Amino acid sequence: MNLLTVFQQGDAVLMTTFSLLILMSVLTWYLIILRGLQLLRTRNANRQAEALLWDAPDWKTAEAALAESRAPVANLTRQGLAAMRHHHEHADKSLGKACLLDEFLTRAIRKGLAQETARQESGMTLLASVGSTAPFIGLFGTVWGIYHALVNIGSAGQVSIATVAGPIGEALIATAAGLAAAIPAVLAYNAFIRAQRLHAQHLDHFAHDLHAQLLTQAGELHGVRQL
Repeated sequence: MNLLTVFQQGDAVLMTTFSLLILMSVLTWYLIILRGLQLLRTRNANRQAEALLWDAPDWKTAEAALAESRAPVANLTRQGLAAMRHHHEHADKSLGKACLLDEFLTRAIRKGLAQETARQESGMTLLASVGSTAPFIGLFGTVWGIYHALVNIGSAGQVSIATVAGPIGEALIATAAGLAAAIPAVLAYNAFIRAQRLHAQHLDHFAHDLHAQLLTQAGELHGVRQL
């Protein structure tokens, strides 16, 4: 028995179950491919942005070099520079008196880190949901197939291979479909969680370096040092 036979001979409940499992599987593989490509692009973009930043002779040159970059490293740099300028512009007002530059930069960079981390978590809830619910949806299809097998036995009045082969086959396919949707989702979820943890650690280290560098040059042209 194949999946096409299930859709040709199965009832509405069984077809709905299989359709849901197929949809889950398609979404899972779509997210796996999409998130995998995004992680590769982000890693390469961060590497290039860091090279441009730390190789620049001054902050003004670095800011211009990173103007078109959408790497998380570039976003944090722009937010740090913007916070530096904002603090200097309001240094004689209540904001500057109430909040030290160190604290103001820390809050701005921390906010940027939270935003970048939230972007990296996109789609993870769906992978976790598929991994945890797909086996039970498949189990429901299995139970439904066994129920039909018992109904056929009761109608026929005797047990025979012809009576139970179809419903039992549908039940086994439902089990396999549930596992086929859940296993890639669980493996991908674990792999992406580890990749996100490494990415967050990298951004955290960069944020500390950026914070220290900005504080070191705080008095030079409102945080942008010229040659």
